[in-house]
This record gives sequence, structure tokens and C-alpha cells, in this order.
Amino acid sequence: MLAAPPFNLLDNLDKVDEAIDSNADIASEIVATTVSSFGLDFSSTDWHNTAKPSDLDKARSTIRQFYRDWSAEGQDERKASYGPVLEALDGRFPDIESRSAVKVLVPGAGLGRLLFEICKAGYTAEGNEISYHQLMASNWVLNYIQPHQQFDLHPFALDFSNVIRKEHQLKAVKIPDVHPNLEWSAEVSTGAERMSMTASDFLLYYGDEKHMGIFDAVATVFFIDTAPNVIRYIETIWNCLKVDGIWINLGPLLWHFADRAPPDPDENAKPSEKQEKPGIEAPGSFELTDEEMLMLAVKMGFRVIKHEIRDDGRGYIQNPNSMLKSTYRSSHWLAEKKAES
Repeated sequence: MLAAPPFNLLDNLDKVDEAIDSNADIASEIVATTVSSFGLDFSSTDWHNTAKPSDLDKARSTIRQFYRDWSAEGQDERKASYGPVLEALDGRFPDIESRSAVKVLVPGAGLGRLLFEICKAGYTAEGNEISYHQLMASNWVLNYIQPHQQFDLHPFALDFSNVIRKEHQLKAVKIPDVHPNLEWSAEVSTGAERMSMTASDFLLYYGDEKHMGIFDAVATVFFIDTAPNVIRYIETIWNCLKVDGIWINLGPLLWHFADRAPPDPDENAKPSEKQEKPGIEAPGSFELTDEEMLMLAVKMGFRVIKHEIRDDGRGYIQNPNSMLKSTYRSSHWLAEKKAES
């Protein structure tokens, strides 16, 4: 019955397969440019079929992320998440002519859209990302897509629940909506030279003496709640900011490690192998309220100059036609680094 009109279930599943294939074309482009960038042999099978289930989940979520960051349809989500950060930067550094001397760090840069927008506004911006899935994707979209080249992305192809109409599930969007190399205006023609990305553990890379006091601003968007130990995040932000530098935060507190049990110790491991892992993989996690976060920031050397809970929040890669919609009320604060007393 379901195979016949008006349901046409098998035909619809074929269309879902076609949408998945379209998304796979994007993934193949990303892999091909990555292989080329690192001088790997694309024909080699040594690294084939080595992905774990977690890798597949991260790859799927990364492909979906293009909807939020690099499609015209993701503009509302970007406006709600990135708009207040850009406004705060422009309010702090109103002199457009001198913005190229202002260094901004973006931890958890993901697919690089906020990094790109900050750089486009005239600042010198450095992104940081630990996920190689996101690093591969951001490298592709920022550096390798040819001018006027676009790809069909089906962000909701695998969503079978809360669907009103099949065309909502199969909807295609074009990515990217803008091409970085075509977006630099005459005033910021050297934009690409002011944009960089580091592939590393945020805590380990920016918590050392080499990176002490080198940034004028740190922008954390949907990032703080990825910390198992948020004290170490704040320590690192404080370390790499200049005195009177500004920390701009926006996002919820969906603590990523709240429901994760600590890993079981390996009883067979040698004593030398039982050393605690450094950086973000260090053991121990806890969750704080928004109020406690602000008190902690003050305790650790910041002066909070603005704080609000924003009610203009959007979803995160939210299908606008879904029967289920989740939105975040984001905490937005500006905090200055105080000099050590």
C-alpha cells in the first residue's frame, strides 16, 4: 500500500538516497582537497575503512554545519549568534582605519564563518579548532572553492521525524552563499592575509607563556560549554588577552560533558602509561549556572562590563519547517581583563 500513490514510499526513499549522494559529493570534495594539502596518496587504501562510529557522526554533523555557516538560509541563525559579537567588537574598536592592528582570537572556530566575518570587518583574526573534521571543512570552504562555484546541500535529508511534507526533508540549499576570495572590499583587500587558523588543543596552545597577552579580544560563541573544566578555559582566555583586552561571549550552557561518565581506568596499563592526559582531555568536569560563570570570571581577574540573557535566540541548524523547534536563550557578556594587583 505505501509503495503506491499517494505515498510512494520507495520513490521517496530513492530521493533521500539522491540527497545523501549530493551531500557525499561535498564530503568527497573536502577529502580530495585535504589529501592534496597534506601531500597524501588519494589512491592509497591504507587509511580507508578506518573511521569509527564517532567519526561518522562528526562527519555528518560537520556537513550539516554548512547550513548554519555557509548558506543564505542560515542567515537568521548567524545574525543571532554572530551579530552581537561583531557589534561588540565595532563598539570597542570604532576606528576602522586602525582595526587591522586589532588581534582577535576565535576559539572553537568550526567552519570559519565568524572568523571570516571578523576579518572582513577589518580585524586581524585567528581561529582555533581541535576537530579535524571541522578543520578539513573550513579549509575547503575558505581556501579551495572556486569563485561562483556552489554545491547542493541537503541538511535535513536524514531527518525522518517531525516532518510536515517530504519536500521539507529533501530541501536543498546552495553553499557557499558568499565566496571569501570575492568578498574582500577595496578597503580590506588584504583580508586573506589577516586571517589564520590553528589546529590544536585550545588549552595547550594558548595557555603557555608564548601566547601571553597577545590578543586584544577573544570571541567565544557556543564554545564555553564545551569545557569539561571551565576554569581552565577562563585561565587560558585570561592568559592570551592583553591587559584591558575584551572577552566577548555568546551562547548557552549546554555542558557537553555533563552526561559523560569518566573513562574506566586500564588496570593492565603500566604506571608510566597512567599519567593524566593534558589539555581538554584532562579528567574531571563540573557544571556551573550562568550566574556562577560571571562570579567565576570576576574571581579570575575579569571585570564584567555587560551581561544579558538574549531572547532573540534561534535554533542550532534548525529546520524552519520542522514540527519540533528548539531555541537557545544565549548568555551574552563582555568582560575586561584587569591588570594583576
